[in-house]
Amino acid sequence: MSRINIMRLIPLFMAVMLLTVTVLLWPSQDDGGSPLAWVNVAIMLGLSLLLIQYGIRLLREHSEPRPGSRLRAKLVIAMIAMLLVPAMVIQMAASQMVERGMDVWFDVRVDTLLDRALNLAQGFYERVEKNMKRNLLDYISDGVLLAAVSGNMDYRSTNAYLNEIRQTEGWQKVELFDINERQIGAVQTGELSTLQMTSLNETARLSMHLGRVVTELVTRDDGEVAVGYAPLIGPTSVIGLLRVEIQLPTGVIQNARAVEADYRSYRQLEHNRQKISATFTHVMLFMTLVVVLLAGLVALLFARRLTSPIGDLANALRRVTEGDLDVVISESPQDELGSLARSFNKMATRLKQNVAAIEQAQKDLTQALDNSRQRQYVLESLLANLHTGVVLVDGDGRVRLLNQAVRDILHLPDNWIPSADILQVSHGNLRDIGDFYDELRHQKEELLQREFDVALPEGKILHVLARGARLSASGTKFSGYLLVIDDISDLAEAERAKAWAEVAQRLAHEIKNPLTPIKLSTERLQRRFRTQVDNTEVFDVCTKAIIDQVERLQRLIADFSTLARMPQPKIREIPVNTLLQDMNELFHSYQRVHVKMVDGQSDSICQCDPDQIRQVLINLMDNAIAATGDAEHHSVRLYAELTDEFVAWHVEDDGDGITEEAASKLFEAYYSTKVNGSGLGLAIAKRIAEDHGGELKLVSRTGPTHFCLKLPRHMPHKEGS
Repeated sequence: MSRINIMRLIPLFMAVMLLTVTVLLWPSQDDGGSPLAWVNVAIMLGLSLLLIQYGIRLLREHSEPRPGSRLRAKLVIAMIAMLLVPAMVIQMAASQMVERGMDVWFDVRVDTLLDRALNLAQGFYERVEKNMKRNLLDYISDGVLLAAVSGNMDYRSTNAYLNEIRQTEGWQKVELFDINERQIGAVQTGELSTLQMTSLNETARLSMHLGRVVTELVTRDDGEVAVGYAPLIGPTSVIGLLRVEIQLPTGVIQNARAVEADYRSYRQLEHNRQKISATFTHVMLFMTLVVVLLAGLVALLFARRLTSPIGDLANALRRVTEGDLDVVISESPQDELGSLARSFNKMATRLKQNVAAIEQAQKDLTQALDNSRQRQYVLESLLANLHTGVVLVDGDGRVRLLNQAVRDILHLPDNWIPSADILQVSHGNLRDIGDFYDELRHQKEELLQREFDVALPEGKILHVLARGARLSASGTKFSGYLLVIDDISDLAEAERAKAWAEVAQRLAHEIKNPLTPIKLSTERLQRRFRTQVDNTEVFDVCTKAIIDQVERLQRLIADFSTLARMPQPKIREIPVNTLLQDMNELFHSYQRVHVKMVDGQSDSICQCDPDQIRQVLINLMDNAIAATGDAEHHSVRLYAELTDEFVAWHVEDDGDGITEEAASKLFEAYYSTKVNGSGLGLAIAKRIAEDHGGELKLVSRTGPTHFCLKLPRHMPHKEGS
């Protein structure tokens, strides 16, 4: 983010900070909604709105701010900060003094003692309730009580047992009820004449319904009583209820109530303490805001008077940058600003004189530049139209020139920029060129010529001829090396094909003549001597092996002859569907082979040699069937696609695919992945595609394996034998 944008965001940052303080100091219900607090909130909200409005206006301005406005804003912010920081420090110090005074009034030890007393009182209730629940759990399944509730005991025996329980547990009153809330028996401490019938409340019914021990505190005229309910559980369900009472000590209860009352009084006083502190904070904040507003107004007036001459100087500078060199500013102030104005007027006068001199020199240079540009244009046009790659490297190894032919030969991207040092180039296509340059740099001779292969990223091998020369520094300030690169892949391929053709002709001539007598002699041996040998099985195996190998050599010689002297294609028009139908009829016995005809195109005509194209398609289909093996779930698909210019036959199979190493050598002569393969099938197929002006390529190695034979639909008519 630029410095100007940060300056424009300062008012918004200040507004956010002011709104944050406003939210933190928002009047709460505890301080009673003090009018002074609301006045502070109103002032801070008003300042926040002004800052937000000013900040939004700055962000919407697309042009530069008015001259001097930025300095004026800095001065105002600086003066306000100089007042605001000490004021905030004073307010924080005063708040700390008030807080310490409050700490003297409200000692933390008193607060701790009150909390402990309150916890002690509450713990007394909890202890009584816990003991009662624990004791009542012992009588849930008491056999005597269950018998009394079931009506198997008389009233006297029941009360005697209840009185025994009362004395054992130290309870003041014990009552026994059946499931219909009818009292079975009751005993209490003191005279029985005071024993009154007690009806069950909702807590007792809840205890019987849930089958759980429940306790509660009941306040009466004579004090507080802890009451406990224990359901009597029979074999299948609750059949009664045991109700007990404990009279809580009067002195303890009164002391606990007193502690609670004192605790509430102390908290009320502590609440007033926070209100006093908040009032003091709002008073100090109000004084700070008033001082800031007054200081801001004074700072704005002072800054406006100070920045007006600076604004005039900035306007004059803007006019000078726009080309107006006749500008003059007032020199009335007799201070540093007046001296600055006088210096500016002198600078404008000298600048006007210098511009006139520069314009004259520019006219003199224009003619020289025109001549230099013409020579540069001729050189650039020559390099751009060369089909030979040219790389110019200076003495430090930096690439100074790289023409388009280098990019085309080495398949470099148009937007690719080479490294400064050619020896540090990481791009794979140029690494070999860097090695050639390194050899040229370290040898004594002035010239160097080498042929080498360059591996392109797409798997293609490029054969290049590189020639280098060391440039002499005599007569010029430049010294370095000139590298010239030519793509001789087609020439090397043609020489390699010619060499293989010569080898094939010689092998065919040397091997062809003896094969037929060998085969005939072996067949004659089978017919004449088969019945005379002792082991006919071994005899048959040996003679059959000779005949099979002779036939294999004959096929190999036929492939040699085809490669050595490929007949010229006999071009004629043939429907694409006709070739597809021939393939369908030829391979219809294979259930996994699927041939798809071209639909919806009545003019699906292609100009080619149908016999040679059938040979290519048969070779591709045979390879696909062999790759899928006997697996019926692996299919082989043949289909064609047509455009206005090309027709493409696609052969796909779901076999195991082709390894990366085999894919790079797939179309080389005498390379085969089959045990009995000659390695000439795909090489001949590629030769046929190239003779038709098309191409045969491997589209995908696996998933599925995909070959494509692409031929032009229209080509010049050729005749050949």
